[in-house]
Amino acid sequence: MVFDRVEITMKYCCYCANPVVLKIPEHDNLPRYMCENCGAVHYQNPKIVAGCIAKWEDKILLCRRAIEPRYGLWTVPAGFMENNETVAQAAARETFEEATAAVNNLTLHSLFNIPHINQVYIVFEGDLAQPEPKPGLETLEVRLVDEPEVPWDEIAFPVVHRALKLFFARSQGAHGHVYMADIGAKWGGD
Repeated sequence: MVFDRVEITMKYCCYCANPVVLKIPEHDNLPRYMCENCGAVHYQNPKIVAGCIAKWEDKILLCRRAIEPRYGLWTVPAGFMENNETVAQAAARETFEEATAAVNNLTLHSLFNIPHINQVYIVFEGDLAQPEPKPGLETLEVRLVDEPEVPWDEIAFPVVHRALKLFFARSQGAHGHVYMADIGAKWGGD
């Protein structure tokens, strides 16, 4: 029974407000936060991040972040999936929220497991409906760029850097299947 990989982030039950304890429930094999008062088991699962490489002709959409983490750096539109939406809907919503841009024809591009931060990052490709994106509330600036114009040293997240490298390699004739990778804590930008 190894508990050292579990972060203590929960102190009280969201149902009855009594303290929770970390232990393995009956018929389970992993430690969970449990309320000994009402019996609730509080499962904590990875967050899903949905992103979109939005295309217009031979260019892609990049957004310069107006929020932390990585304020001022560039990324594709992406963010946490919400309840009651599909992953593709989340990618389209994030594109609209961050760049006031609608996307069509979404197809799965890549999936990255990032267990050290409890995230699964799912990237789609899609076509911009209009070529005039504008910054949303979480964005300082938007640009449509081709590969030589990508500010590679200013990309906010290693996973976005990797997804963009794969996208451009694919546009030059590299393999066409969905890419999947596991990203470790020490993984770099490329």
